[in-house]
Amino acid sequence: MADRTESSIEIAAAPGEVLDVIADFDSYPQWATEVKKVTVLSEEGDGWPDQVEFTLDAGAIKDTYTLDYDWDVASNGTGVVSWTLVQATVLKAMNGSYTLAPAGGGTTVTYRLAVDVKIPMLGMLKRKAEKVIIDTALKELKNRVEG
Repeated sequence: MADRTESSIEIAAAPGEVLDVIADFDSYPQWATEVKKVTVLSEEGDGWPDQVEFTLDAGAIKDTYTLDYDWDVASNGTGVVSWTLVQATVLKAMNGSYTLAPAGGGTTVTYRLAVDVKIPMLGMLKRKAEKVIIDTALKELKNRVEG
């Protein structure tokens, strides 16, 4: 699963504000249209969620999966939030990250994602699906933060 897809967006808010929205998993069903339910399963004691379970309904792909998060972020919100798949029904792998960097009066968010599913799928179709996931997620994140 070496191939991955990546895209960036500018958000008119400080990195800390963007990070707060990313870390507020309980609110995802309110603004991430394909996420139907989120449950924080554990925290490492540093205040950041460690393992999070998602119920996803993305049309052709419906799954409940658990991600393990790593929060390599500074107090101002800059840095990298990354995740790896712990378990799922349809997904075989899902590794991704948000990188938050200051940009002018706001934040550049770069989303990297590599997904693999248990059903056979051409690499080209996987990359296209990743691109749709990333573009949708970035637009919805921008709308939530700036809204």
